[in-house]
Amino acid sequence: MSDNTARDRFRAAYENRYTWDSDFPGYTTKLELKQGEEIYTADIKVNSDLTVEVTGIEDEKVAESVYNHMRDVITHRKRNTFENAHGKSTFTMGESDASGAVEILVQGDSMGSNYKIRGTEICQVSRVMGPMAFVINTNESLDTGEGYISTGYNAIFRDSKTNDLKTKREFDESYEKFDKYYVPKHQTIEAIYPEGGKITTEFIFSETKLLEPAAVA
Repeated sequence: MSDNTARDRFRAAYENRYTWDSDFPGYTTKLELKQGEEIYTADIKVNSDLTVEVTGIEDEKVAESVYNHMRDVITHRKRNTFENAHGKSTFTMGESDASGAVEILVQGDSMGSNYKIRGTEICQVSRVMGPMAFVINTNESLDTGEGYISTGYNAIFRDSKTNDLKTKREFDESYEKFDKYYVPKHQTIEAIYPEGGKITTEFIFSETKLLEPAAVA
């Protein structure tokens, strides 16, 4: 049976995420990508319909990786109603941890997701997707006044059958405000592997400009 308190608490946190409104015009930005000794530069355009264009990188694998990264960035800023995303799910309260975060257990979610919320922020997401299980923990966030953006978080990936650690990624991000919209300024991703390897990837954005909204005829 769904717990209305759990549903209301989760809904408040879900609706407190910072997203772009329907007037978002899109933007252009220059990217400098650093990974180890390698440096790439690209021009990126995010259109008002949230499609992405990446130009200027000849290496197809790197270009595809940047494209996928930007798609992930945009997914978190894309507005979606609670009913559309979670209307068919049922929610129950779980345990509270030492930090005051409370578990929200979800049934009916296609991706088998469970959450933790602290106040009105989602601070943990755990999912099982086929052979992979992952947990994302948010440690720091930016309060925009119109919702929060996670700026410091980690993602831990395990084998869903054996629970063996596959990789851990640490994310550190900053954002810049243009007009009334926050867009990425700097992102660092540190991938740590169980055998001891570590790869740091940096995304540095500059010369960011909002696109002019299309004139209505």
